[in-house]
Amino acid sequence: SNTRELAVKFCIIFLLLISPSDSASWKTQKYHKPCKQFVLYYHDILYSGNDSVNATSAAVTIVTKLGNFNFGMLVVFDDPMTKDTHLLSHPVVRAHGFYFYDMKIKYDAWFAYTSVFNSSEHKGTLNKMGADTMSEKTRDLSIVGGTGNFFMVRGIATFQTDAFQGDNYFRLKMDIKLFEC
Repeated sequence: SNTRELAVKFCIIFLLLISPSDSASWKTQKYHKPCKQFVLYYHDILYSGNDSVNATSAAVTIVTKLGNFNFGMLVVFDDPMTKDTHLLSHPVVRAHGFYFYDMKIKYDAWFAYTSVFNSSEHKGTLNKMGADTMSEKTRDLSIVGGTGNFFMVRGIATFQTDAFQGDNYFRLKMDIKLFEC
């Protein structure tokens, strides 16, 4: 009984010490302006059995027909990223990673990849991951860290589908905003 009474008193004191404003501060925290922002275009050419020279990605799983949305297909990529929309422009970044289709009722994917910079402007990497809900006009992926010029950064990469040619090619416009530089 004495132990129970002590535990109740401890809980009451603990609850009184927790300020409602402290626990809700994350909700009211103002977003800061990005410390760095730039736009890149991500180009993906999926290998379809006869274009190994131009392909930048390949499906590494065999997908059984579970609807019409490539559910379960895992794609590994080494994709070029350019400063403009032209696929043949000089890539300023290479994106290395994977995505997989994770919905049976619509096209949605989950990405995890590293953008590798090696130019006179930037050196290092940015690591991104998150859901690509393709039915949305814009989607945000988390930038969860980096190396070199991007050491320990945090931010958001906002995707927007810029071009789409069936299963073989798509281009994403990526608005990259870094908040912890």
